[in-house]
Amino acid sequence: MNNPCGAADAWMPSAALATLESMALLRCCVHEHMQNNQVLEVVTPALSQSTATDPHIHSYQVSSDGGHLSYLHTSPEFPMKRLLAAYQRDIYQMATVFRDGEMGRRHNPEFSLLEWYRVGFDHTALTQDVLDLLTLICQKFNLTLPAVNFLRYKDAVASCCGTSVGQLSVDQIEKLFKQQNRSYPQSIGTDIDAALDLMMDEFVISKFPADQLTFLVDYPASQCALAKVANDEQGMPVAQRFELYWGSLELANGFNELLDSAEQRKRFEADNIKRELMGLNTIPVDENFLQALKQGMPACAGVALGLERLLMRLCNLSEIGEALAFSSDRA
Repeated sequence: MNNPCGAADAWMPSAALATLESMALLRCCVHEHMQNNQVLEVVTPALSQSTATDPHIHSYQVSSDGGHLSYLHTSPEFPMKRLLAAYQRDIYQMATVFRDGEMGRRHNPEFSLLEWYRVGFDHTALTQDVLDLLTLICQKFNLTLPAVNFLRYKDAVASCCGTSVGQLSVDQIEKLFKQQNRSYPQSIGTDIDAALDLMMDEFVISKFPADQLTFLVDYPASQCALAKVANDEQGMPVAQRFELYWGSLELANGFNELLDSAEQRKRFEADNIKRELMGLNTIPVDENFLQALKQGMPACAGVALGLERLLMRLCNLSEIGEALAFSSDRA
């Protein structure tokens, strides 16, 4: 994706014509699946007064003539949930989203996100809906759906370091890296979730079979984001969420959606405290979204899936830029 401004071929698309045709087919498959399941397509604003508070997601800020700050959305989640609260029905959207600082072989600051919500579903039922969509897509692309595996987060941790996730400390994770002669960033400090993410990326997810779909499920409660928390069979609290990987490439992130506005406000405030500790700007809490939750959003599950990431696997592409008409260095 490295293409210096002014290079002779900088005007050229980064995606081949056949790849653009494949993306068009992929989008048609999405429409077909959603229409077959009576899921309504919606469009929500890309520019908003608020944005994700997650300290690990960075938004682009836009200033109006009056100096008022707005944000380009990192996902259409908040306004889509307001629609859910208002109209109580299944919805989906294929949105262009923006994330600052995301650049690399698998990341581009601007990309396409398919997000959908199914009323009356939990996260477990939603995994089957995801698989139904992928089955249709693979059929249209004349591919066989890869084998599917479900892996609990705590089992992945136990296989990696022989201890339970609840007993694992930052020091133990750093020790594991040293034992394996891997570099460990001291900037993580005491952030156990950041340490866990790094450990999972380095020692677990990187080893997922290339020809397998893996649903990583039952995350630590501390990584609940906007998902409900419930006790597992051993009475330990877990976040009711999943991430889907094709090989080691993350495709999707799904939740059994939190409906409690007071709890959601606490999570936003906790995120902003983390942001302050990390030297980041705090984010205005999305009061419209919280008011929608307070009015009553139906029990539902939602998932966001990166379309270019999926196309990388469907077309055997090595970089996300190959799935984009113009990657950021050519935009």
